Amino acid sequence: MQEPLRNLSLLVDFECAARWCSFKLAAHELHKTPAAVSQNIRQLEQQLGFALFTRHARHLSMTEKGVDFASTVSQLLRDLHIKVAALREDSANDSLRISCTHSFAMKWLVPRLHRYTQKYPDMDIRIDSNDAVVDPTQGQCDIAIRHQLHAQGSEASLLWREQLLLAYSPAMLTDKDRRARQPPDLQRLLRYPLLYEGSPENWIRLLQSHGLLGKSHDFAQNYSHAGLLVQATVAAQGVALLPAAIACEDIQQGRLHVLQSAGLSSRYCYRIVTASSTTAKVGHFIQWLHDEMTVMQNYLEQ
Repeated sequence: MQEPLRNLSLLVDFECAARWCSFKLAAHELHKTPAAVSQNIRQLEQQLGFALFTRHARHLSMTEKGVDFASTVSQLLRDLHIKVAALREDSANDSLRISCTHSFAMKWLVPRLHRYTQKYPDMDIRIDSNDAVVDPTQGQCDIAIRHQLHAQGSEASLLWREQLLLAYSPAMLTDKDRRARQPPDLQRLLRYPLLYEGSPENWIRLLQSHGLLGKSHDFAQNYSHAGLLVQATVAAQGVALLPAAIACEDIQQGRLHVLQSAGLSSRYCYRIVTASSTTAKVGHFIQWLHDEMTVMQNYLEQ
């Protein structure tokens, strides 16, 4: 039976040496001598019972077990750093870490955040706009606002059931459309380029519901994020079916107009995810999110 690891600090030296595949560079990062790093790695290998590196005359290479072990140690140290950061944050009640998608942060949260800071001026808000899934239960944030299929969660976690609005910039319209007494109808708008995110699936659904699927349309521009799609529509690149939450600010400011008769339901939603125990500051922010969504819903229903 192998002895348990007695000195976990050796793992720090190993993780660094594995990243650089060099004792010399690891020593530079760790402010140690190369000989000290090499000695610590040998001590770790003795405790583990297998080699982590193959030592050549002028360079190092990692063994198969070394590569496998490095992956585990790297993840362990990352989790440890995250937990330490979370515990440090918990020692102060004046900070709140929010994780959400780039589009939601840029087009919904940031334009409204001043209303929250007016209510809680001493709260330090830190927004991590990242499309990767972040887990509050692991201390990576206080609140995660996730964009996902509506069927993937409970009603208790629901923040907003997404809806799609057919929108366009008034600057896009031709002189003939501008001179018309009535805003352009669906048939007229479909003559412009039809912008979309990822796939024209939503356009196909809309065209099918109006009996227009067999006609020729210009699906010329595809965007990777909803925020980019909204910006392209504001820039008069074409007509788009936009997520209401991401487009609402531009609609309210008059940068976008909406064809009310051509909305479309969405299969997606926004959900709130928190750690198992919710603090007062988290509860206050969640209530503010719901209040803002209610204000938006009331505006869209006008």
